[in-house]
Amino acid sequence: MARGECGVANRRGDNGAAAFAVPRHHFIPTRAWARPTAGVEGYWIDRERDPDRWWGAVCSDTVIVTQIDEGRTELTEENVRRTFSYTCSSTGPSLVFALLGLLDADREHRVLEIGTGTGWTAALLSRLAGDEHVTTVEIDPVLAVGARDNLARAGFAPHLVVGDGADGVSARAPFDRVHVTCGVSAIPYPWIAQTRPGGIIVLPWSGNHRALRLTVGEDGTAIGDFHGECAFMPLRGGRRATRHAGIPEGAREREVTTDVRRIVALSPGWWVCLAELVGAIPAVSGQGDEGLLAVLSAGMSHARVHLAADGTARVTQRGPRNLWDEAEEAHRKWTEWGCPDIGRFGMRVTPERQYVWLDDPSRPLKE
Repeated sequence: MARGECGVANRRGDNGAAAFAVPRHHFIPTRAWARPTAGVEGYWIDRERDPDRWWGAVCSDTVIVTQIDEGRTELTEENVRRTFSYTCSSTGPSLVFALLGLLDADREHRVLEIGTGTGWTAALLSRLAGDEHVTTVEIDPVLAVGARDNLARAGFAPHLVVGDGADGVSARAPFDRVHVTCGVSAIPYPWIAQTRPGGIIVLPWSGNHRALRLTVGEDGTAIGDFHGECAFMPLRGGRRATRHAGIPEGAREREVTTDVRRIVALSPGWWVCLAELVGAIPAVSGQGDEGLLAVLSAGMSHARVHLAADGTARVTQRGPRNLWDEAEEAHRKWTEWGCPDIGRFGMRVTPERQYVWLDDPSRPLKE
């Protein structure tokens, strides 16, 4: 593909539906941070100083970070190397198209997008459903201005609203499709309330870093299942989870007699089960001859498990909850249920609650 005309195309659905293409380069700033696949070091791209490298990143399946620290810190190579606070990016094309495939939007659908970001996905949705049918919400007014400019440059003009995406856009409802481009753990009910019966909501569920596809029912609830892996920046706004800093006092230490390696080996089904029952996924390091270290954290509770090379293990737990005890109990239940894979799990959202179910929407994992 010639430089200056970078487009990314994809066939939507399994039936070979018509392809669409929207040039991604309209939505990438002159200078940004490219994040290739996991395990590959990121790198700075500058269209003016090294256009070939810039175009190479933009035209590849690479995540491109376009904002850090919610805009409070300037996006420079030096600053981005010192932070993990990425707050806006252009998602890799393969994941973008996978989620749009789950959404299955077309010209007859009214679409709500939560999280405009750079505006590229809003442009893709506009190509699928038409500008007049697409509403996109962005909480950051600076990002919204940039996205509007990017969209205009690419020839699109969806209805762009500056506001908290958790509230939806009731004035433009009902919607046939809701497309969420940020990680969500507590699903805002307004998204379900503003979607017509039979409508579809696609979102990255933070619980197990999987795509979740929900279908809204006549009774005002939504039921769905989990799909491929995905991890997105968290939903911003007043409803985001509170972050806790520091490690609480009052350590409780004991020997571990369960199989640590089995518990920290996160198969997809065990992962969704652990996320629902405990709400903490172990971060693991040091696997090999020198042993293993696993850390779980949820709110003000922390657990640190060390499995030594000789096979002995100890856990130190702090805070109001004994997270490792809960993880052991959750693993016991998952094993009793026959070690179900992810295909047997789903999600249900009602006005009062959301829960993960096993085999049947009437069977929540926990009450």
